[in-house]
Amino acid sequence: MNEVEKTRPVSVWRGEGETGQFEIYDVPAYDNQTVLDVVSHIQHYIDPSLSYRFACRVGMCGSCAMMVNGEPRWTCRTHVNKVAGQDVLEIAPLRNLPVIKDLATNMDPFFDKWVKAEAVHHSSASRDEEMMVVLPDDAERKKADAGIECINCAVCYAACDTVAGNADYLGPAALQRAWTLYNDARDAGKQTILEAVSGAGGCHNCHAQGGCSHYCPNELNPMQAIAGLKQATTRAMLKGKL
Repeated sequence: MNEVEKTRPVSVWRGEGETGQFEIYDVPAYDNQTVLDVVSHIQHYIDPSLSYRFACRVGMCGSCAMMVNGEPRWTCRTHVNKVAGQDVLEIAPLRNLPVIKDLATNMDPFFDKWVKAEAVHHSSASRDEEMMVVLPDDAERKKADAGIECINCAVCYAACDTVAGNADYLGPAALQRAWTLYNDARDAGKQTILEAVSGAGGCHNCHAQGGCSHYCPNELNPMQAIAGLKQATTRAMLKGKL
């Protein structure tokens, strides 16, 4: 006699823009099953119209980030048995971003804020000049290295309550990148960065609640980077440079 296949009820957000609702699907339950496996099963075998985003499946790209039981996570690295227990598994699009359809969000506001924060490299040399040597034990190099592994997954952005309450706030990822470049000896935009992050929606809007650092899958600390920007901008203000 064949063993009865175990299933798990899964609640998935369906809809476009601000309109939608959760729908329940019964999905086979397996050991070592990830949340992305669950979403893929629904799309492949139950409802092919389900929209979501993914790429690498191995925790390298960050594109599969979604809200899982109310928390932002990489779904490819989140095992169902560790988050669902005996309750219904709930999967929704990332918080703080516009929904395109179902579980796919519009990342434009997230990246637009990187530009507003001047979190882009400001070249200090031409391609014809020798590359600057920056030693691994350089103090500023270490500060820059601390945030270099950010892969733009927007988990920290979705976790941030300040972003939720202030649409102008640049967010932890953009500010962390700005801090990384501020400490990069090859970047010529230190003053430009400070001017960008010191105004409305900048680093001083951070309430230091720590959700960004708590949920970062790469265990980065955006809150520490934001604290660094607060100190740097305050020093610049006291010197009359802002």
